[in-house]
Amino acid sequence: MTSELLARSMDTNPVVIRRVLAGLREAGYVRSEKGQGGGWSLACDLSKITLRDIYEALDSPSLLAIGNRTEAPGCLVEAAVNARLSQAFQDAEALLLVRFSEVTVAMLRDDVRARLAARSGARGIENAHESTSGRAKRRRLKRA
Repeated sequence: MTSELLARSMDTNPVVIRRVLAGLREAGYVRSEKGQGGGWSLACDLSKITLRDIYEALDSPSLLAIGNRTEAPGCLVEAAVNARLSQAFQDAEALLLVRFSEVTVAMLRDDVRARLAARSGARGIENAHESTSGRAKRRRLKRA
């Protein structure tokens, strides 16, 4: 798949996708082919890659959007809050990383496939219902 196609499906810029994929390529998780018909593809067994592996391949970005705004605040209240919350933030990140280690990319792929099948099945049922109600409506019109 090309970075342009991936970016379009994720509603972002292809440059952002290429940066992420470059980190994954360095870790050996994806590979790229240049030229006509080129693009990005998976390069390893998805059951062996965890979310933590990906997180680390992307240089361990910040996991939490909240946190201490300043390391050495002038406000004593902010300093007290930072001191109390720092350990909580560290504990939360540690727990999240443990959970990341328990989820493989293959698990995500299987979940997506199951959701896609369920959605397709639901559409099939909806379409069948529409077909049936459409036929019933035509029969009623013929009788009238």
